[in-house]
Amino acid sequence: MPSRRPPTAVIGWREWVSLPELGVSSIRAKVDTGARTAALHAFGLELTELDGTTMARFAVHPDHRRPGPAVVVEVPVVGERRVKNPGGRAELRPLIRTRLAIGPYEFETDVTLTRRDEMGFPMLLGRQTVRGRFLVDPGRSYLVGKPPEGD
Repeated sequence: MPSRRPPTAVIGWREWVSLPELGVSSIRAKVDTGARTAALHAFGLELTELDGTTMARFAVHPDHRRPGPAVVVEVPVVGERRVKNPGGRAELRPLIRTRLAIGPYEFETDVTLTRRDEMGFPMLLGRQTVRGRFLVDPGRSYLVGKPPEGD
């Protein structure tokens, strides 16, 4: 059995991340090892078919506490994931695959799309996103991600 290299970076319970393929240069994310998959606040979500591929079109506010211009995104849907929402009810969410960067670390990951209006963070990083890549220090914040310019 091949050995896994231990994670080399420590991240905090919240970090600034970017989603370069989606045009999101900086967004606040909460690290939640109790969640399986990453989730992104996507509003105005529309699913359409294009040449046999399901496409998701949605908008993202990188800082949903101070909404400025939204980033409009259109990407292929790679599947669906049944997720328990914060109220404990199961919901079926579209799943996309995209590149995510935390500081100098960039990799491909799966992300579900949902409304996170009532949540404190527009993005959540689940354990599949951080497993094997990072150790999480739950007592610290913003250890590797860089805030947007002007903050």
